Amino acid sequence: MKKDRTHKWVHVSHPAIPWIATLLILVFAWSASAENGKTSQSKLAKADYGHIEGKWLRPDGEYVLELSNVKSEGQLKAAYFNPRPINVGKGEWRRMEARIQVFVKLQDVNYPGSTYKLIYDPEHDQLFGYYYQAVTKETFEVVFVRKE
Repeated sequence: MKKDRTHKWVHVSHPAIPWIATLLILVFAWSASAENGKTSQSKLAKADYGHIEGKWLRPDGEYVLELSNVKSEGQLKAAYFNPRPINVGKGEWRRMEARIQVFVKLQDVNYPGSTYKLIYDPEHDQLFGYYYQAVTKETFEVVFVRKE
């Protein structure tokens, strides 16, 4: 007695065809998406770190953050005023997921280790993020608007 193996072969092959087709569609869609992502990122790269340079005002007070000498290696010079100068221990920027992030660490009386972690929003030309007040161990949401 001969067993009919055709039925098993057909049964196994039918689910494989839609699966392979789905896989090919996903691969092509992913490839196209990756190309579009590269284009978007290259446009964002041109909208770049130079845009963070300038004087930024925190509207909830007389706090001014001045960013200058912004370099492509992530370096920048940061000055902070409340309204008098507060010593800045560290200032830097970096790109993360096509966004420009700014980090400023204050090192002065009443500010030892206080930090700003900000993201540049090119659409609104603002810096937004968090201010950590090290003395009180409190974190605040903040926004800086361009002053100059």
